[in-house]
Amino acid sequence: MSNVPSGTTTQAGESPALKSAISKAARHLMPMLVILYFVAFLDRTNVGFAEDALAVDRGISAGAFALGAGIFFIGYAIFEIPSNLLLKRFGARFWLARIAVTWGIVATAFAWTTNDTMFIVLRFLLGVTEAGLFPGVILFLSEWFPNKHRVKMFAIFYLAQPFSQMLGAPLSGGLISFGDQFTPWHGWQVMFFVEGVMAIVAGILALKFLINSPQDAKWLNDDEKRALTDVMAKEDSVRESDGPTGIWRAMGNWKVWYFTIIYFCLQIAVYGTTFYLPQQVANLLGQNVGWQVGLVAAIPWLVGLFACYFFGRAANTVRRRRHWGTMFYVFTGVFILGSAWAGATGQPFLGILFITLAVASFLSVGPITWSYPTAFLTGTAAAAGIGLINSLGNLGGFVAPIMRTAVNEAVPTDAGTWGVVSLGVFAFLAAIMLFSTKFFTAKADSLLEEETAPGH
Repeated sequence: MSNVPSGTTTQAGESPALKSAISKAARHLMPMLVILYFVAFLDRTNVGFAEDALAVDRGISAGAFALGAGIFFIGYAIFEIPSNLLLKRFGARFWLARIAVTWGIVATAFAWTTNDTMFIVLRFLLGVTEAGLFPGVILFLSEWFPNKHRVKMFAIFYLAQPFSQMLGAPLSGGLISFGDQFTPWHGWQVMFFVEGVMAIVAGILALKFLINSPQDAKWLNDDEKRALTDVMAKEDSVRESDGPTGIWRAMGNWKVWYFTIIYFCLQIAVYGTTFYLPQQVANLLGQNVGWQVGLVAAIPWLVGLFACYFFGRAANTVRRRRHWGTMFYVFTGVFILGSAWAGATGQPFLGILFITLAVASFLSVGPITWSYPTAFLTGTAAAAGIGLINSLGNLGGFVAPIMRTAVNEAVPTDAGTWGVVSLGVFAFLAAIMLFSTKFFTAKADSLLEEETAPGH
């Protein structure tokens, strides 16, 4: 017997008002969310462009730089859950804007870095102030868009990652060149200051463009508001009957921890690949990191951009999400192993191809992965559960470079083959775990299955 409430609107029976409401919400909300995430990635990763200059101009040691790069994730992890709970209290509009403004202030402060201690403290504070943006947006989207359309919105949000990797390098490099040539400051100071100000401006704009709920949206008419709030209320009732209620039950729920492990495995593959992508490309091409390497390193993100959007848009059934998600995790592992083999055997074309396919695969699977916890979490349980998954999962970004380096030191090769191989193992583990979700489908996913069944 179905647990789905009677009278639920199905895909084929979506009213014009509901379709219009979803379309308007996407047009009004998604550009601002993508901008926020784009700038967040920019301020999170631009420090790599200033490594050598900070060492020369401020005496920042290699050890302090490495600690500062990683300590970001510690501050980020500690404050993810509190930030998400405060978002529920103050509303997404204010809280996401506050996050952007405060991390922008910290990001600009890097322009005045003077020593190791200041650099490490600022990196920690950057993680603290940025904490809550990603899980806050995931929570926000789960309250605005029905399950049927959610993966597509997650995919659009994810587009900020490849955009930031493609456009961030020339922007950061251009600001450094401009600062060195046309201002009395060091180029790296101009880069940190301008990109930090971009976050502050984005936060101010978020106050104008983000809306807490459909009821507050002036660009929705009464019929559209009613249609959207009705379908979200029905989905919330299903999630409340299926998932944990309250903060502590969510944090102790086995499904939440299950998806935390999956997301941790994903981030191992993602950060273990992206942190070393320019250097890996340089090794394959036999060149130093520079303009040509940067152009080639942008290819995986360009391909990944289209793959993420296409598969996110098409993953609108339970079967597709599970099968495609499993497939993309397997592909991620296989292509990471392929890039290691190509590097070890000196085949640059195949190496670039495998890296490109690996990036496209893990970008495609991210939005699909987030559709699972948002199918059974709602309210404060969603705030806590999504925050927990993202905070502990992102520690994969802290573990990945350490693990890759340790494996390479334990089993040394000229191409660092076994360190790359270790990343692929975690992708295969995630594939097994995601496929196993067929044994505990959420009630909201059962609703989605009925909506997309033949004959509806």
